[in-house]
Amino acid sequence: MVTIPESGAHPKASQVRSVLRALNATNNDIEAAAAVTTDGLIIGSVLGDEIDQDRFGAMSASLLALAERAAAEVARGQLKQVLIDGTSGLMLLVQAGSDAVLALAAKPTPNLGRVFIDARTTAEKINILINTSSTGKEH
Repeated sequence: MVTIPESGAHPKASQVRSVLRALNATNNDIEAAAAVTTDGLIIGSVLGDEIDQDRFGAMSASLLALAERAAAEVARGQLKQVLIDGTSGLMLLVQAGSDAVLALAAKPTPNLGRVFIDARTTAEKINILINTSSTGKEH
């Protein structure tokens, strides 16, 4: 489980933000991104000022938990991602290991294949990052 200190900042927050900024820089379809614990706490984010990051984190974790239960109920196996398609764009939630989720907001008509690939790659990077100690060993 990812533990966030009382100061409120995850110890890997700046590194996670760097990974998210790189994602935004390489994929113009992605407008906002956040890494969130399964409890809904923001690990790191690159969200616009109009987005309340605490609310975004809590909703993302809730959506993922509900989708996991729904997938289990209909025997779909382990959940990999959730796609929400709205009139003003997409939201994508991708598992980043067992302790975190990558939440993305994308433009209304993105290159979905590229968004999926970039999201999975970034989720893997975040999983490795948050589960590796400062000495380079996995927790």
